[in-house]
Amino acid sequence: MFVLFCLCWWRLIGVFGESVSVMEGDSVTLNTDLTEIHEDDDILWKFGAAKSLLAKIKKNKHIFTFNGSDGRFRDRLKLDDQSGSLTITNITTEHAGLYEVKISAVKISSKTFSVSVYARLLVPVISRNSSQCSSPSSGSSSSSSYCSLLCSVVNVGHVTLSWYKGNSLLSSISVSDLSISLSLPLEVEYQDKNTYSCVLNNPISNQTTHLDISGLCQPCSELSITDQVLPLLYIVLISAAAGSLLIVAAVYICKKCRKTAVTIVNAAETRTDSALCKPTAQKMVRSFMTVLPDVLQSVRLKLVHYFYVCMYLYAICIRQSVNRCG
Repeated sequence: MFVLFCLCWWRLIGVFGESVSVMEGDSVTLNTDLTEIHEDDDILWKFGAAKSLLAKIKKNKHIFTFNGSDGRFRDRLKLDDQSGSLTITNITTEHAGLYEVKISAVKISSKTFSVSVYARLLVPVISRNSSQCSSPSSGSSSSSSYCSLLCSVVNVGHVTLSWYKGNSLLSSISVSDLSISLSLPLEVEYQDKNTYSCVLNNPISNQTTHLDISGLCQPCSELSITDQVLPLLYIVLISAAAGSLLIVAAVYICKKCRKTAVTIVNAAETRTDSALCKPTAQKMVRSFMTVLPDVLQSVRLKLVHYFYVCMYLYAICIRQSVNRCG
Protein backbone atom coordinates (compact mmCIF):
# COMPACT_ATOMS: atom_id res chain seq x y z
CA MET A 1 0.00 0.00 0.00
CA PHE A 2 2.83 2.41 0.85
CA VAL A 3 4.54 1.71 -2.48
CA LEU A 4 1.29 2.34 -4.34
CA PHE A 5 0.83 5.67 -2.50
CA CYS A 6 4.36 6.78 -3.41
CA LEU A 7 3.81 5.92 -7.07
CA CYS A 8 0.53 7.85 -7.15
CA TRP A 9 2.17 10.89 -5.51
CA TRP A 10 5.02 10.81 -8.01
CA ARG A 11 2.55 10.69 -10.91
CA LEU A 12 0.58 13.67 -9.50
CA ILE A 13 3.73 15.78 -9.31
CA GLY A 14 4.44 14.95 -12.95
CA VAL A 15 0.91 15.92 -14.01
CA PHE A 16 0.62 19.32 -12.28
CA GLY A 17 4.26 20.45 -12.59
CA GLU A 18 5.36 24.06 -12.18
CA SER A 19 3.82 27.39 -13.09
CA VAL A 20 6.20 29.90 -14.67
CA SER A 21 5.42 33.56 -15.46
CA VAL A 22 7.63 35.74 -17.65
CA MET A 23 7.55 39.11 -19.39
CA GLU A 24 7.41 39.27 -23.17
CA GLY A 25 10.89 39.69 -24.66
CA ASP A 26 12.68 38.03 -21.73
CA SER A 27 14.27 34.60 -21.55
CA VAL A 28 13.05 31.74 -19.38
CA THR A 29 14.75 28.49 -18.38
CA LEU A 30 12.77 25.35 -17.61
CA ASN A 31 14.88 23.25 -15.26
CA THR A 32 14.97 19.46 -15.20
CA ASP A 33 16.56 19.49 -11.70
CA LEU A 34 19.25 17.10 -12.99
CA THR A 35 22.85 17.77 -12.02
CA GLU A 36 24.32 15.73 -14.85
CA ILE A 37 23.30 13.56 -17.80
CA HIS A 38 24.67 10.05 -18.23
CA GLU A 39 25.61 8.61 -21.58
CA ASP A 40 22.61 6.29 -21.65
CA ASP A 41 20.07 9.00 -20.75
CA ASP A 42 17.47 10.28 -23.22
CA ILE A 43 15.68 13.62 -22.72
CA LEU A 44 12.70 14.80 -24.79
CA TRP A 45 11.07 18.28 -24.62
CA LYS A 46 7.54 18.69 -26.03
CA PHE A 47 5.10 21.61 -26.29
CA GLY A 48 1.35 22.07 -26.32
CA ALA A 49 -1.60 19.73 -26.47
CA ALA A 50 -0.24 18.24 -29.69
CA LYS A 51 3.06 17.53 -27.90
CA SER A 52 5.19 18.79 -30.79
CA LEU A 53 8.88 17.93 -30.35
CA LEU A 54 11.08 20.89 -29.38
CA ALA A 55 14.42 19.39 -28.34
CA LYS A 56 16.09 16.15 -27.37
CA ILE A 57 19.32 14.73 -26.04
CA LYS A 58 20.08 11.25 -27.25
CA LYS A 59 22.61 8.82 -25.92
CA ASN A 60 26.20 10.09 -25.86
CA LYS A 61 24.84 13.65 -25.44
CA HIS A 62 23.81 14.29 -29.03
CA ILE A 63 21.70 17.48 -28.89
CA PHE A 64 18.88 18.35 -31.32
CA THR A 65 16.56 21.38 -31.30
CA PHE A 66 13.52 21.98 -33.51
CA ASN A 67 11.41 24.94 -34.60
CA GLY A 68 8.08 23.56 -33.51
CA SER A 69 5.27 22.42 -35.79
CA ASP A 70 4.62 25.98 -37.07
CA GLY A 71 8.12 27.43 -36.75
CA ARG A 72 7.36 29.67 -33.77
CA PHE A 73 10.46 28.50 -31.88
CA ARG A 74 12.94 29.22 -34.68
CA ASP A 75 16.30 30.43 -33.25
CA ARG A 76 14.85 30.63 -29.73
CA LEU A 77 15.77 27.31 -28.08
CA LYS A 78 18.90 26.37 -26.14
CA LEU A 79 19.41 23.00 -24.48
CA ASP A 80 21.93 22.61 -21.67
CA ASP A 81 24.14 19.53 -22.23
CA GLN A 82 24.85 19.13 -18.52
CA SER A 83 21.36 19.27 -17.04
CA GLY A 84 19.05 19.00 -20.05
CA SER A 85 17.28 22.25 -19.04
CA LEU A 86 15.55 24.13 -21.85
CA THR A 87 15.94 27.90 -22.34
CA ILE A 88 13.55 29.93 -24.50
CA THR A 89 14.94 33.31 -25.57
CA ASN A 90 13.04 36.43 -26.64
CA ILE A 91 9.79 34.81 -25.60
CA THR A 92 6.41 36.10 -26.85
CA THR A 93 2.80 35.43 -25.95
CA GLU A 94 2.55 32.75 -28.65
CA HIS A 95 5.05 30.68 -26.66
CA ALA A 96 2.76 30.50 -23.63
CA GLY A 97 1.40 27.05 -22.85
CA LEU A 98 2.25 23.63 -21.48
CA TYR A 99 5.78 22.20 -21.74
CA GLU A 100 6.73 18.65 -20.86
CA VAL A 101 10.12 17.00 -20.41
CA LYS A 102 10.48 13.21 -20.37
CA ILE A 103 13.68 11.77 -18.93
CA SER A 104 14.57 8.15 -19.73
CA ALA A 105 17.37 7.02 -17.45
CA VAL A 106 17.59 4.24 -14.87
CA LYS A 107 13.97 5.13 -14.29
CA ILE A 108 11.52 7.08 -16.45
CA SER A 109 10.33 10.41 -15.12
CA SER A 110 8.54 13.45 -16.50
CA LYS A 111 7.90 17.03 -15.52
CA THR A 112 5.51 19.68 -16.83
CA PHE A 113 5.66 23.47 -16.89
CA SER A 114 2.74 25.84 -17.40
CA VAL A 115 4.29 28.99 -18.90
CA SER A 116 2.41 32.32 -18.87
CA VAL A 117 3.77 35.23 -20.93
CA TYR A 118 2.65 38.81 -20.20
CA ALA A 119 3.02 41.82 -22.47
CA ARG A 120 5.17 44.69 -21.25
CA LEU A 121 3.21 47.40 -19.48
CA LEU A 122 2.93 50.99 -20.64
CA VAL A 123 3.02 53.90 -18.20
CA PRO A 124 -0.51 55.22 -17.45
CA VAL A 125 -1.18 58.89 -18.25
CA ILE A 126 -3.09 61.22 -15.93
CA SER A 127 -4.90 64.12 -17.57
CA ARG A 128 -7.41 66.72 -16.45
CA ASN A 129 -10.95 66.87 -17.79
CA SER A 130 -10.62 70.03 -19.89
CA SER A 131 -14.38 70.70 -19.92
CA GLN A 132 -14.53 70.86 -16.11
CA CYS A 133 -13.60 74.09 -14.36
CA SER A 134 -14.20 74.68 -10.65
CA SER A 135 -17.55 72.89 -10.48
CA PRO A 136 -18.53 71.58 -7.01
CA SER A 137 -19.43 67.92 -6.81
CA SER A 138 -23.10 67.10 -6.31
CA GLY A 139 -23.96 66.70 -2.65
CA SER A 140 -20.82 68.48 -1.45
CA SER A 141 -20.30 71.90 0.05
CA SER A 142 -20.68 74.69 -2.50
CA SER A 143 -17.48 76.28 -1.21
CA SER A 144 -15.41 73.21 -2.10
CA SER A 145 -13.88 73.06 -5.58
CA TYR A 146 -13.13 69.76 -7.25
CA CYS A 147 -10.79 68.70 -10.02
CA SER A 148 -11.89 65.96 -12.42
CA LEU A 149 -9.07 63.70 -13.61
CA LEU A 150 -8.75 60.73 -15.93
CA CYS A 151 -6.07 58.02 -15.89
CA SER A 152 -5.78 56.15 -19.18
CA VAL A 153 -3.52 53.55 -20.81
CA VAL A 154 -3.49 51.12 -23.74
CA ASN A 155 -4.93 47.71 -22.86
CA VAL A 156 -2.33 44.97 -23.42
CA GLY A 157 -4.33 42.18 -21.80
CA HIS A 158 -4.40 40.55 -18.33
CA VAL A 159 -3.98 43.95 -16.64
CA THR A 160 -5.83 46.01 -14.04
CA LEU A 161 -5.89 49.82 -13.86
CA SER A 162 -6.38 51.25 -10.36
CA TRP A 163 -6.47 54.51 -8.42
CA TYR A 164 -4.81 54.55 -4.98
CA LYS A 165 -5.04 57.10 -2.19
CA GLY A 166 -1.85 56.42 -0.32
CA ASN A 167 -1.92 52.63 0.03
CA SER A 168 -5.71 52.38 -0.07
CA LEU A 169 -7.43 51.17 -3.21
CA LEU A 170 -10.09 53.63 -4.44
CA SER A 171 -11.24 52.05 -7.71
CA SER A 172 -10.08 49.66 -10.41
CA ILE A 173 -11.03 48.38 -13.86
CA SER A 174 -10.06 45.42 -16.03
CA VAL A 175 -11.25 44.77 -19.60
CA SER A 176 -10.57 41.58 -21.57
CA ASP A 177 -11.30 43.20 -24.95
CA LEU A 178 -7.93 44.50 -26.17
CA SER A 179 -9.59 46.93 -28.60
CA ILE A 180 -10.89 48.95 -25.64
CA SER A 181 -8.41 51.27 -23.91
CA LEU A 182 -8.48 51.43 -20.13
CA SER A 183 -9.53 54.67 -18.45
CA LEU A 184 -10.51 55.44 -14.87
CA PRO A 185 -11.84 58.80 -13.55
CA LEU A 186 -11.04 60.44 -10.23
CA GLU A 187 -12.31 63.60 -8.53
CA VAL A 188 -10.19 65.39 -5.92
CA GLU A 189 -10.31 68.72 -4.11
CA TYR A 190 -7.93 71.43 -5.28
CA GLN A 191 -6.47 71.77 -1.78
CA ASP A 192 -6.22 68.01 -1.17
CA LYS A 193 -2.89 67.16 0.49
CA ASN A 194 -3.17 63.37 0.12
CA THR A 195 -1.03 61.40 -2.29
CA TYR A 196 -2.74 59.73 -5.23
CA SER A 197 -1.34 57.32 -7.79
CA CYS A 198 -2.61 55.48 -10.86
CA VAL A 199 -1.27 51.93 -11.15
CA LEU A 200 -1.33 49.49 -14.05
CA ASN A 201 -0.42 45.95 -13.02
CA ASN A 202 -0.44 42.32 -14.11
CA PRO A 203 0.51 39.27 -12.01
CA ILE A 204 4.26 39.92 -12.30
CA SER A 205 4.84 43.66 -12.80
CA ASN A 206 3.34 47.14 -12.51
CA GLN A 207 3.69 50.71 -13.77
CA THR A 208 2.81 53.66 -11.55
CA THR A 209 2.12 57.34 -12.25
CA HIS A 210 1.84 59.69 -9.27
CA LEU A 211 -0.66 62.54 -9.35
CA ASP A 212 0.67 66.08 -9.15
CA ILE A 213 -2.39 67.96 -7.89
CA SER A 214 -0.74 71.38 -7.85
CA GLY A 215 0.44 70.94 -11.44
CA LEU A 216 -2.73 69.50 -12.99
CA CYS A 217 -5.46 70.98 -10.79
CA GLN A 218 -5.80 74.75 -10.75
CA PRO A 219 -9.04 76.70 -10.24
CA CYS A 220 -10.29 78.28 -13.42
CA SER A 221 -9.65 81.78 -12.05
CA GLU A 222 -5.97 80.95 -11.73
CA LEU A 223 -5.62 79.86 -15.31
CA SER A 224 -4.14 82.43 -17.67
CA ILE A 225 -6.45 84.23 -20.07
CA THR A 226 -4.36 82.97 -22.97
CA ASP A 227 -4.94 79.33 -21.93
CA GLN A 228 -8.69 79.88 -21.75
CA VAL A 229 -9.18 81.62 -25.09
CA LEU A 230 -6.23 80.24 -27.04
CA PRO A 231 -8.35 78.73 -29.85
CA LEU A 232 -10.27 81.99 -30.24
CA LEU A 233 -7.02 83.93 -30.19
CA TYR A 234 -5.71 81.89 -33.10
CA ILE A 235 -8.84 82.62 -35.13
CA VAL A 236 -8.74 86.36 -34.45
CA LEU A 237 -5.02 86.68 -35.18
CA ILE A 238 -5.41 84.81 -38.46
CA SER A 239 -8.32 87.05 -39.41
CA ALA A 240 -6.33 90.17 -38.52
CA ALA A 241 -3.36 88.95 -40.53
CA ALA A 242 -5.61 88.29 -43.52
CA GLY A 243 -7.09 91.79 -43.23
CA SER A 244 -3.61 93.33 -43.09
CA LEU A 245 -2.56 91.43 -46.20
CA LEU A 246 -5.66 92.68 -48.02
CA ILE A 247 -4.82 96.29 -47.08
CA VAL A 248 -1.28 95.89 -48.37
CA ALA A 249 -2.63 94.31 -51.56
CA ALA A 250 -5.09 97.21 -52.03
CA VAL A 251 -2.32 99.79 -51.69
CA TYR A 252 -0.18 97.90 -54.18
CA ILE A 253 -3.05 97.64 -56.66
CA CYS A 254 -3.77 101.37 -56.24
CA LYS A 255 -0.21 102.29 -57.16
CA LYS A 256 -0.19 99.92 -60.12
CA CYS A 257 -3.54 101.27 -61.38
CA ARG A 258 -2.36 104.88 -61.15
CA LYS A 259 0.86 104.04 -62.94
CA THR A 260 -1.00 102.18 -65.67
CA ALA A 261 -3.53 104.99 -66.06
CA VAL A 262 -0.79 107.58 -66.45
CA THR A 263 0.85 105.40 -69.06
CA ILE A 264 -2.43 105.11 -70.95
CA VAL A 265 -2.95 108.91 -70.87
CA ASN A 266 0.53 109.56 -72.16
CA ALA A 267 0.10 107.00 -74.90
CA ALA A 268 -3.25 108.50 -75.88
CA GLU A 269 -1.83 112.00 -76.01
CA THR A 270 1.06 110.98 -78.26
CA ARG A 271 -1.13 109.11 -80.73
CA THR A 272 -1.55 110.99 -83.99
CA ASP A 273 -2.95 108.24 -86.16
CA SER A 274 -6.62 109.18 -85.67
CA ALA A 275 -7.68 112.67 -84.73
CA LEU A 276 -11.20 111.43 -84.10
CA CYS A 277 -10.13 108.71 -81.71
CA LYS A 278 -7.70 110.85 -79.69
CA PRO A 279 -10.20 113.04 -77.77
CA THR A 280 -12.44 110.06 -77.08
CA ALA A 281 -9.60 107.97 -75.59
CA GLN A 282 -8.35 110.87 -73.50
CA LYS A 283 -11.84 111.51 -72.19
CA MET A 284 -12.37 107.86 -71.16
CA VAL A 285 -9.01 107.63 -69.43
CA ARG A 286 -9.46 110.92 -67.58
CA SER A 287 -12.91 109.76 -66.41
CA PHE A 288 -11.34 106.53 -65.11
CA MET A 289 -8.63 108.52 -63.27
CA THR A 290 -11.30 110.69 -61.68
CA VAL A 291 -13.29 107.72 -60.31
CA LEU A 292 -10.31 105.49 -59.36
CA PRO A 293 -9.27 107.31 -56.10
CA ASP A 294 -12.81 107.11 -54.73
CA VAL A 295 -13.01 103.36 -55.47
CA LEU A 296 -9.66 102.61 -53.88
CA GLN A 297 -10.46 104.78 -50.88
CA SER A 298 -13.71 102.80 -50.39
CA VAL A 299 -11.81 99.51 -50.55
CA ARG A 300 -9.28 100.71 -47.96
CA LEU A 301 -12.04 101.85 -45.62
CA LYS A 302 -13.80 98.48 -45.85
CA LEU A 303 -10.59 96.59 -45.08
CA VAL A 304 -9.78 98.81 -42.10
CA HIS A 305 -13.35 98.35 -40.87
CA TYR A 306 -12.91 94.56 -41.21
CA PHE A 307 -9.70 94.69 -39.12
CA TYR A 308 -11.35 96.65 -36.28
CA VAL A 309 -14.33 94.28 -36.25
CA CYS A 310 -11.90 91.35 -35.71
CA MET A 311 -10.25 93.11 -32.79
CA TYR A 312 -13.66 93.94 -31.28
CA LEU A 313 -14.70 90.27 -31.44
CA TYR A 314 -11.44 89.26 -29.76
CA ALA A 315 -12.14 91.68 -26.86
CA ILE A 316 -15.64 90.20 -26.45
CA CYS A 317 -14.20 86.64 -26.32
CA ILE A 318 -11.76 87.61 -23.56
CA ARG A 319 -14.49 89.37 -21.55
CA GLN A 320 -16.81 86.35 -21.75
CA SER A 321 -14.01 83.99 -20.65
CA VAL A 322 -13.23 86.17 -17.65
CA ASN A 323 -16.90 86.34 -16.66
CA ARG A 324 -17.26 82.54 -17.00
CA CYS A 325 -14.30 81.90 -14.70
CA GLY A 326 -15.28 84.49 -12.17
